[in-house]
Amino acid sequence: MSACTPTRHDDPHRKEHSHEPHSPPSPRPRGPRLTGADVSASIAVFLIALPLSLGIALATGAPLQAGLVAAAVGGVVVGRLGGAPLQVSGPAAGLTVVTAELIHRYGWRTTCAITVLAGLAQLGLGLLRVARTALAVSPAIVHGMLAGIGVTIAVAQLHIVLGGTPHSSVLLNLRDLPAQLAQVQTAALSVSALTLCLLLAWPRLPGRAGRLLRVVPAPLVAVTGATTSAAFLGFGLPKVDLPSWSSHALAGLPEGPALGLIAAVLTITLVCSVQSLLGAVAVDKMVAARPALSGRVRRADLDRELLGQGAANVVSGALGGLPIAGVAVRSTANVNAGAVSRNSTMLHGVLVVIAALLMVPVLELIPLASLAALVMAVGIQMVSLHHIRTVTRHREVLVYAVTTVGVVFLGVLEGVALGIGMAVAVALHRLTRTRITHHEKEGVHHVHVRGQLTFLAVPRLSRTLHLVPQGAHAVVELDGSFMDHAAYESLQDWQNTQTAHGGTVELVGRRTGVRIGEPTGPAGLHPDGGTTAPDSSGCRCHPWTPWRNHQCAIPETGGPAQRNNAETTTARAPEDTEHTEPSDLATKLDALGAPETPGTPGATVEASAPPSSPRAPDATTPTTNQLARGISAFQRNTAPLVRSELARLAREGQQPSQLFLTCADSRLVTSMITSSGPGDLFVVRNVGNLVPPPGEESGDDSVAAAIEYAVDVLRVRSITVCGHSGCGAMQALLAADQDTAQTPLRRWLRHGRPSVARMADKSRPAARLAGRAAADTVEQLCLTNVIQQLEHLRAHDSVSRALRAGELELHGMYFHVGEAQAYLLSEVHEGEVFDHVGVADLTA
Repeated sequence: MSACTPTRHDDPHRKEHSHEPHSPPSPRPRGPRLTGADVSASIAVFLIALPLSLGIALATGAPLQAGLVAAAVGGVVVGRLGGAPLQVSGPAAGLTVVTAELIHRYGWRTTCAITVLAGLAQLGLGLLRVARTALAVSPAIVHGMLAGIGVTIAVAQLHIVLGGTPHSSVLLNLRDLPAQLAQVQTAALSVSALTLCLLLAWPRLPGRAGRLLRVVPAPLVAVTGATTSAAFLGFGLPKVDLPSWSSHALAGLPEGPALGLIAAVLTITLVCSVQSLLGAVAVDKMVAARPALSGRVRRADLDRELLGQGAANVVSGALGGLPIAGVAVRSTANVNAGAVSRNSTMLHGVLVVIAALLMVPVLELIPLASLAALVMAVGIQMVSLHHIRTVTRHREVLVYAVTTVGVVFLGVLEGVALGIGMAVAVALHRLTRTRITHHEKEGVHHVHVRGQLTFLAVPRLSRTLHLVPQGAHAVVELDGSFMDHAAYESLQDWQNTQTAHGGTVELVGRRTGVRIGEPTGPAGLHPDGGTTAPDSSGCRCHPWTPWRNHQCAIPETGGPAQRNNAETTTARAPEDTEHTEPSDLATKLDALGAPETPGTPGATVEASAPPSSPRAPDATTPTTNQLARGISAFQRNTAPLVRSELARLAREGQQPSQLFLTCADSRLVTSMITSSGPGDLFVVRNVGNLVPPPGEESGDDSVAAAIEYAVDVLRVRSITVCGHSGCGAMQALLAADQDTAQTPLRRWLRHGRPSVARMADKSRPAARLAGRAAADTVEQLCLTNVIQQLEHLRAHDSVSRALRAGELELHGMYFHVGEAQAYLLSEVHEGEVFDHVGVADLTA
């Protein structure tokens, strides 16, 4: 029987199908069922969307009902047709300035018609499947556009907060701001200030009660609190006015100059599409960060999302609603509330419809000043300090600034066009900015090319190369990823000439110092202009991991057979060599170097047996060559950059601020995960990041000595115990057999037994990871071990004295290797929760 043919064994206990013969089988459900998580998430999103929709409509000058129409259509239509199941769409703050300008120029009915046409344009783009093209826009341009819109919103709403009326131009609003400050209405300012205070303070409520209260969204609390206070104090402020739906204005035929209308449609299409697609990508990242959702929610289909957004804009514009786009605040709330399907988005739209029909008397109690303060806060948040730091780090702050200023003073479309032009200019400047230097050292001439080699750099390259005397030995170091044909021919002609006169030319790459081709002839350059080594089949280097020390070794001696033998030797121990079998516990600890199985932190796969030849490796082994190349690359590239700082540290001595105690696992690069440099950390590493309690060291005082030295001599201000996922020491503790012989490794791991006992103690709360339970027993022990070792630390005399004096802090940290995600222990005495450390936290 074929191995591919399924076999069937009769089972007397197998149940038969319940449907009658010849009757069709029961139909499968076509879509996901409405779960409790979707219901609760929809309510949370609805409570945020309701005040924001009214506030955005107020900021644009549109009828307030237009915001509710857009919120309902965005929830129902995009929720059903869109390609990002958990992204929430509706009236967006990023469209406020554009919509306000269109209403001022063309009127409300024509603006609705422009929204319909923009939706049709989005449908066309979706059918052409060009959604991915929108992601090619530089993030600096997108962030600059949002920042400019945020500044415009904040300046305009500030007038309403102060009790006045804004103008349609930022310049006019700035010009009249001093006069408005001189005529402040106390009631409007008080209501606005209360709204802002509640909006900022509510997410920061401390303690267990604060965690319960924070379930209610801050925007709803802010608007409700301000409305209640205004009614109690009897303030006579302008309030929300929702006319009868019978008089609601729908879209009309567009009226105005054709070129102006076309520009307006393109602007709405561009802003809506880019914001929605970038939002869908961001939602995918949030879902991926939650393992409980990543397997249940599909990744966004960007072309389908563009079709859904287009259909929603057609419907919203036809019904007299604002333009629609994916919105970050509501999408984040939807994911964080635990939504698992598109049903939460659709249900939130239904709730908006119900509120718009049944809650009109309640909505008309909201003061306009409160909504203006809410929208002003949203505008200020759009000027993100994190985005500014990011574009500055990537040297794109000029693109960001030009886009922001252009949007503020000229308009969205004009500002984006200026930003694109500046981005192109910066890219051309970087392409032509190639630094070529020459110096002689010990009779060898070094030519260093830093940047891309194009025809524009050929004159400088030729001048520098001719500084090398004919017949001399030269090393050309290429630090770039591109070389065009003109630069290739120029370098190859010089190399041939130099070789013909008895000289040698060696071409190397800066990142690893690996030779590129043979050092004596033109073979170092390939005809296609590339700079790849001739034999790179075994290369494991990647451009996205420059810190990895995986070198692409090119053996200088020996043929293919010898290379194959070397590879075989490193993969397994030879059968004809004597070797000592590792201990049973050491075999279990082999997981310290084994990779984790995706999705199951701590699970390991079988690792290859380590080389066991008793002979010491000679100077030609791949390991030795790898070490030598790494040191050579450091001396050539990194040492010149850090030499002055290390010289200062050598003069002044070390003054670290932290003691970092972590596992000896090779995957934990402490300087990388803490963004630290020389002199910052006093690092102690051991198997399992263990801290033996005082009196139990039994001859091994190394950890206690390091703690005493760090606290009493170096005066560190904090001590961090860092565990990690898939720790082999924790796996060995779980699998330890008490009856086996006591080896040095087993005697050391006995300091981890209190962690096992702590995990087994049901009276203690289990350590959690960012609000979720541990994935398995190994991860639970890894988390518990960090907490237990912190208690061992407190028992040391030097640590306890410093803690009592307030001179020292203790921190627990957990690093998930597979996710490259760091977690810090918070509320050690209340729940023992390891919380996320995200990008925003690191840059704050």
